[in-house]
Amino acid sequence: MAAAATVIPDGRRWCKGASPASSPVTTAIFLFFFVIVVGVLVSARWITTTSHLPITNLDEWRTKPAILTATHTTSIPATPTPPPPPRPAYSISCSAPPLARDPAVPSNISQTLYLALSSNKTCASVPEPQPLPSTTTNSSCPGYFRFIHEDLHPWRAAGGITRAMLDSARATANFRLVVLRGRAYVERIAPAFQTRDLFTIWGVLQLLRRYPGRVPDLELMFDCVDWPVVRADQYQGENTTFMPPLFRYCGDNETLDVVFPDWSFWGWPEINIKPWDAVQKDLYIGNKRVKWVDREPYAYWKGNPDVAAKRQELVKCNVSSKQEWNARIYKQDWIKESKAGYKQSDLSRQCTHRYKIYIEGSAWSVSEKYILACDSMTLVVTPKYYDFFSRVLMPIQHYWPVRDDNKCSSIKHAVDWGNSNKQKARVIFRPLSALRN
Repeated sequence: MAAAATVIPDGRRWCKGASPASSPVTTAIFLFFFVIVVGVLVSARWITTTSHLPITNLDEWRTKPAILTATHTTSIPATPTPPPPPRPAYSISCSAPPLARDPAVPSNISQTLYLALSSNKTCASVPEPQPLPSTTTNSSCPGYFRFIHEDLHPWRAAGGITRAMLDSARATANFRLVVLRGRAYVERIAPAFQTRDLFTIWGVLQLLRRYPGRVPDLELMFDCVDWPVVRADQYQGENTTFMPPLFRYCGDNETLDVVFPDWSFWGWPEINIKPWDAVQKDLYIGNKRVKWVDREPYAYWKGNPDVAAKRQELVKCNVSSKQEWNARIYKQDWIKESKAGYKQSDLSRQCTHRYKIYIEGSAWSVSEKYILACDSMTLVVTPKYYDFFSRVLMPIQHYWPVRDDNKCSSIKHAVDWGNSNKQKARVIFRPLSALRN
């Protein structure tokens, strides 16, 4: 194979000008991204209807060409002859089999969901969902959709995604996902932290259920760990032929990991966080309890400071007998909170201050979307990482930037300015309503 073009990303890897022709796999992944983000925004909720996850042995896939690669495609007849026998399917909404509860499954995790994604048993099969009729719409895509092109540009410039590239992503992946004829096939490669993999897969199942027949056939590797690992400087020149297309929840300007909506959009049961659709409704009610002008005139943050040095530095900005930095910092002890029934961690009751602070943890933090949705002016401590949605946010327009090397003084200045310019401060958070839907 001839050496692919060198990929040297700029600060945000945004591609300008003409691009080489798309390969089938990059086109398929783009379509998958397009549909799943729409699915996240309109249906991030608990499943109430049946979805399928056929349980199958995926070892056979390892010896075959990729479903979609730059050089090979697997032809799939539209109407098989003779019709294949009914395939075993797992229904997420079916009753749990009459088995004793698996002690390995945490008590706050749905055993039905766990079995649906891991067991060899099956519930009764149901008919194949019929594709929805094609529709047209005049609505435009949100601004962050353009980053789908940016994230996939390195592989487009390299001529497409090959089987060797895909297999190289296996080294750190937690699971492998194949979508074929509207069905999801999953191979678990390594355990994920808590149930991140389960809820990410659950999100894909909801997508397939909501848009039957519209999700293209594809294959991908997914890493559920926080930190991006595909360093751009290691895949230049001839090395682009082994550039792994690895999906995860965040990235930074030095890596090529493909960013995907995080698992908490579909729920985070270990800390009692509901799916995004339900959280939005709770936050809407919470925002109505206290008008912005009547809220506490301070900057609020609550979280676990032990996961990062920068968060421990933020704790020093808390009010004390010697200094007032206009910040109110609270430590979240999740072990203690779980024993108390999560009474002090209700997100809808944390919209009580005019200003809320977002600061990264060990990497990006899922708390970002909940903070932004609180209708308080968001103070963002200079971030290193980005998730799928945050790259469209602009300083002053959507948030107030806080210097990482001078947090306390920067927070005090922001709060003093906002309290002295209430009308201008309120304008900074108003555009966020467009990002919540």
